[in-house]
Amino acid sequence: MVQMEGADLSLDTVSSSTDEASAFVASGEQPWINITVAPGDNLSLIFSRLKLSSSDLHDIVALGKATAPLKDLRPGQTLRFRVADSSIEEMVLELDQLNSLSVERSDNGFVARVDSVEPDIKVTAATTTITQSLFVDGQKVGLSDAVIMKMIDIFGWDIDFALDLQPNDHFSVIYEEVYKGQQLVKQDRILAAEFVNQGKRMRAVLYTGPDGRSSYYSDKGEAMHKTFLRTPVKFTRISSGFTLARRHPILNTIRAHRGVDYAAPLGTPVRATADGKILNVGVGAGYGNLVEIRHGDSYSTLYGHLSRFARGIKRGSFVNQGQIIGYVGQTGLATGPHLHYEFRVNGMHRDPLKVVLPRLPIEKRLMADFRQRSAPLLDQLDVLVAKHDSSHTTYVAQLDSTKYLKAADNNAPN
Repeated sequence: MVQMEGADLSLDTVSSSTDEASAFVASGEQPWINITVAPGDNLSLIFSRLKLSSSDLHDIVALGKATAPLKDLRPGQTLRFRVADSSIEEMVLELDQLNSLSVERSDNGFVARVDSVEPDIKVTAATTTITQSLFVDGQKVGLSDAVIMKMIDIFGWDIDFALDLQPNDHFSVIYEEVYKGQQLVKQDRILAAEFVNQGKRMRAVLYTGPDGRSSYYSDKGEAMHKTFLRTPVKFTRISSGFTLARRHPILNTIRAHRGVDYAAPLGTPVRATADGKILNVGVGAGYGNLVEIRHGDSYSTLYGHLSRFARGIKRGSFVNQGQIIGYVGQTGLATGPHLHYEFRVNGMHRDPLKVVLPRLPIEKRLMADFRQRSAPLLDQLDVLVAKHDSSHTTYVAQLDSTKYLKAADNNAPN
C-alpha cells in the first residue's frame, strides 16, 4: 500500500479535454469558439470551415516568425477564436500546457505575442521495492515513464537494466512535479536518487554549478556518467595506433605517434568524448584543423585533421559528452581522411585504447559548495531508505519545495 504524507499529497493527473467547433464559451462581447486540431488540419482548412475572413488569414500568416507555429499545427492542439462578423478579433493557439500564442486585432492590424503561465514546482519523494519490473513498480508509486527513463539514464553506466535487476532491488527518488494551478502538467527533473541493485548501493544528486551547468554526481562528488567515451567517431578501421616509434607516412622519419588514427569517410561527425571547456580551435602544425578540450583539472583531449568545425565551436565554450565538434577530414599532414585523437593526463599522453577511463570528480573549487547544497537531498534519501527498511516498503510524500530546489540549483529562489 502506498503511504502519503503532508497536507496535500494528491498525485492525481488532471486530464483536460477540448470542446468541438460547435461549443461556445462566453467571454467579453463575442463568444469564444474552441477547435481541436484534427489530423490533416491546417489553418486554411479551419478558417474555411468556420467561414472566417481569408484576408485575416493572409494578414496573420504574413506576420512571419511571430505566427510560425500556426503553419505547423499538430493534432490535438487547441485553437480558440473570438469572432465578429466573420472577422477575427482574437485567436489563441495552445502551444503546450504552459504557453500559448495569441493573435489580436489592433488599430494597426494584427499583433502576436506568446503568453506564458508561471508554473508551480513541487518536490515529491518516493521509494519502493521492485517486485515485478522497474516500470510497473515505479508506476505504482506515481512515477511517469519519463522519470523512470531518467533514472535509467542516471544509473545506466553501472546497471544493465535489461539483465541486472533482481527481485527485492529497490530505489528511492526525489523529483520535481510541474503544476499549472491544481493541474499536474508533467513530472520533471530528478533531484536525487538511490538505487540498490543486488546489494550494491548507488546514489546520485543533481548539482548546478555557478556557470549554470547541471550534472548528476555520486554522493562522493564523482560524475555518474563515465567521463569519457572510448571513441570519438564511428570509424572503419584504426589506421595507426599509439606508439613511441612510427615511420611517418609523409615525413618518412621515425617519430612518436602519441594518439590513435581512426580512418573514416570524409565528413563523418566527430564527437567530444567528455564534457569540457574548449582550449583551442584552429590550425596546428601537422594536425591541420584541430580542437583541444580540457576536462576537469587533469585531463585533455585533442582532435586533429578535421575538415571543418561544428557550428558554435569556439575557444572558451563548453561542450557536452557526445556533442559534435567537427567532421573528419585530411587537413595537415594526412594521407587520407581520418581523425587523429589524443588523450592526455596531467599533460602526459596516454594510449586512448588502453587508458582506464575515469569518472571525474567535481572541480576542487566547487566541492565545498557541492557538499553543502547536496546535504539536504542526501539527508532526505536517508529518510526514504529508513522508511523503506521499516514496515513502509512503499512510501510517497511531498516535500518542502523551496528547500530542495535550492539544494539542486544555484539560482533557485530563497
